[in-house]
Amino acid sequence: MTDTYQHVTVLLDEAVDQLVTNSDGVYIDGTFGRGGHSSRILQRLSANGRLIAIDKDPDAIAVAKQRFAEDPRFEIVHASFADLAEIVSQRSLHGQISGVLLDLGVSSPQLDNPERGFSFMQDGPLDMRMDPSQGLSAADWVNSAAEKDIADVLFVYGEERHSRRMAKAVVAARQVAPILRTHTLSKIITDANPAWEKGKHPATRAFQAIRIFINKELDDIQTCLDASADVLTSSGRLVVISFHSLEDRIVKRFIRKESKGEQLPRGLPVTQDMLNIRMRTLGKAQKAEADEVTDNVRSRSAIMRVAERI
Repeated sequence: MTDTYQHVTVLLDEAVDQLVTNSDGVYIDGTFGRGGHSSRILQRLSANGRLIAIDKDPDAIAVAKQRFAEDPRFEIVHASFADLAEIVSQRSLHGQISGVLLDLGVSSPQLDNPERGFSFMQDGPLDMRMDPSQGLSAADWVNSAAEKDIADVLFVYGEERHSRRMAKAVVAARQVAPILRTHTLSKIITDANPAWEKGKHPATRAFQAIRIFINKELDDIQTCLDASADVLTSSGRLVVISFHSLEDRIVKRFIRKESKGEQLPRGLPVTQDMLNIRMRTLGKAQKAEADEVTDNVRSRSAIMRVAERI
């Protein structure tokens, strides 16, 4: 497979430095993408180390097989990182994982290829599925969902203030003709947006919201995070790079909850070990340096958080 759409990995060294603490360990790259993090992880592993990479995208799976087919330490799994617990269980590795890495959001090849339907800048079929072989496409949903449901998705997942106006415009437009192309939807949303944000395309939030909803991204993140605390070995690391405030909020709350343990009523005679504290935060949230943002504008919103299994 020749992949013409390139991806610049964000916080590459920073993430792998935090993740790999045992060169003989078993690691999971939950978002293979185009293999930037996976490649660097493999460079840090010994002959006894092992890397299991996961991705929903068939194109990513093809790239993985092409790039790392000859490396016996590497395995690629076509699945969602929400399936982490099952993937680990199938390999009898529960409690033996040295690190889990998640680089969230949509990859550059997915955004840049108009045929995938993620971009409001280029015209293509309105799809947005990370795995085009499964689930409802964005076109299917946009042309069938109730106006209130569309408004709710735009407001909740895109934090779009004008969600109701946009939903009303979508429903009106689809009564004239089905909305099947990204350019068509982008124009509908743009025309319905009365207050454009400086430096941001007026359809940005709406497209982001629909993508997150179609791919169940936030639910998958929570499921994966919950599983990570179970699969990690003692001192195993969880490294998560987020690009959206909703994603980062979920990660931040998860690490805080696991660091504090069970929330019990005050005054109960319990000891520290009874609180079931499973993880501890390592350092502060980290953002891309100015040089990286200059070279890759998509890194400007990246936030990396790290936790360690106790």
